[in-house]
This record gives sequence, C-alpha cells and structure tokens, in this order.
Amino acid sequence: MSRSDRSTRAMHQALPPALREAVDDFAEHLSRVRNRSTHTVRAYVTDLVSLFDHAVRMGCVDLAELDLSVLRSWLARQRTTGAARTSLARRAASARAFSAWAHRAGLLSADVGAALASPRAHRELPSVLRADQAAALVDGPTRRITPTDPPPTDLPDTHGAPTNPARTGPAGEAAVPLRDRVLLELLYATGVRVSEACGLDVGDVDHGRRVIRVFGKGGRERSVPYGVPAQRALDDWLRQGRPAMVGAHSGDALLLGARGGRLNPTIARQIVGAYAEAAGLPRTSPHGLRHSAATHLLEGGADLRAVQELLGHSSLASTQIYTHVSVERLRAAYRQAHPRA
Repeated sequence: MSRSDRSTRAMHQALPPALREAVDDFAEHLSRVRNRSTHTVRAYVTDLVSLFDHAVRMGCVDLAELDLSVLRSWLARQRTTGAARTSLARRAASARAFSAWAHRAGLLSADVGAALASPRAHRELPSVLRADQAAALVDGPTRRITPTDPPPTDLPDTHGAPTNPARTGPAGEAAVPLRDRVLLELLYATGVRVSEACGLDVGDVDHGRRVIRVFGKGGRERSVPYGVPAQRALDDWLRQGRPAMVGAHSGDALLLGARGGRLNPTIARQIVGAYAEAAGLPRTSPHGLRHSAATHLLEGGADLRAVQELLGHSSLASTQIYTHVSVERLRAAYRQAHPRA
C-alpha cells in the first residue's frame, strides 16, 4: 500500500460514521452498478475522503449539512495547495457524481453539486509518431531490433503465477519476440488501450473477419478490426509462441508474461518503451501508439465517428482532439514548405 493510500485510509477511518458509510456505499455503487474499474473507484474514494475531511474541519459532521459552499471551499483549498487544473477538474467531477448519486438515493435533499463549476482542464495535444516511425517500432521484433535494456521478467503477471519452466528454455526465449511483435502490432493496428490488449482472451480474436472483441471502460464491449500484418503476428504467436509460454495459470489469456500468467500492463508498457528506445525513436508508450493510430486514421480519411467507435470513446469530444493534432501537423508542413508561409 502506498503512502497516499495509507493516508486516505487513515482519514477515512477518522470520519464520522455517517460520512464513512456514505463513502463506502458510493464506492459499492460505482463498482457493482456502474462497473467502474478498481483504479477509478479508488480515485473517487480518495477525492471524497478529502472532501469530507475538509467538511468536518468546517464543522459539517452530517451529510445533510453538505452544501455548495463546502464544495467550493474544498476546491479553493486544493487550489491554494498547488493542485493542477486537471486535478481540480477531476475532483470537482467526483463531487458532482457523488452529489447526484446521494440525491437520487435520498441522502441529500438537493443535488448540491450540480452548480459546482470547475476550471476547464488544459488539454495538451498528444505526442504522436510519424507513420514511418510507428512502422519501425512495430517491426522491431521482426527485424531483430533488441532492446538494450529489456523489460524485467521478475515482475508478477496478473495472476502472480510461479515462473514457467518452459519460458527459461530455448523455445520460451524464442517465443518472447513473437509475443512482443503481436503486442506492438495489436496496439498500433487497433488503437486499443494497454489494459484492453492485456485483457484479451484467445476467444476474443475472430480470425475470419479479422476483428477483436474488446471490453473497455465500464465493461462496454466493442469490435475493432485489424490488418494483415497483425494477423500474421497473431498466427505466429498462437502457433509457435504461446504454446512455449503457456502454463497452469495461463487460462484463456491471449498475451502471456514470463510466469505464464496474463501479461501485466506494466510489463507491456516497458516492452513498448524498450523497443522504441532500441529503434532510436522518441520516448513512446502504449497510449502513444493509440494516439498515433487515431491520428493516422484521420489523416488517411477515416470518419471521426468511426474513429470514436474504434477507440471506445463515450464522447465525441474525446476524439476531436486528434483533429487538432492533424491540423497542427498540416500547419507545420505548410510553414516549412510554402514560400509565403
């Protein structure tokens, strides 16, 4: 448990019983009803515990006493302690979500958070690779570009399985580049999140139609197509690579770690970063490949709505940032090439 988690837990235990119970009930609602991830629920709980700790210091010991002035005071205090605009926007969203739920549940007589404003988070344009750079990264395992600092193999897989003996032999060692190749191909070909890629099962791959079934945020299911290079990588991995790394704890997981369990997203990030460094590319993450895939799709003429569906964005506004990326790249090319720029 991190220091931040220990601090949140201590503040949670110090809250009055009614407030502590409200936090726990809201967390259960997010997890069971809204199907939010453990990480998301933890973020909401952290924000709410901070809010209620501030409310208690203001003399608010009962949930019915929570009002807009308390919410605004809490955000103002966060601002004075140096919280970033993105953090303030997220915390305000947490307060509004809780207030709306508490009102529906009859715990608050009014939705006091509905009128809570928050600073608009500054959205930086994502860093993307050029098409040739993305190709160099994805082709790394095939072209024997070996990372100079390979990812550690002693981190636990998702299931914490013991080391797979097959992984230590020649067949297991030869399987690793095949695993790395299919990971890189899928991340760039489909634009899926790293957690979505690591969560894929063998049965989620439709080889005939060349699509994968992905379960995204909130458990939302979508189908995402992939191309011929990714299909070749999948064929090689399933025929030669996965059988050499499979173990008792592999289950139906498509991508496997060194211990035979489902590939850990942390290891997947290290794999991408290591191959990017080995290829002499800018620092790159799986999310950078997602950004690159979306940008290249739009630059190639894909419809914005189609890209939204592929990425699994619930709002078109999240996808529209990639149109700005394309425009900025167009402007840069214009300034460089046009004599009257």
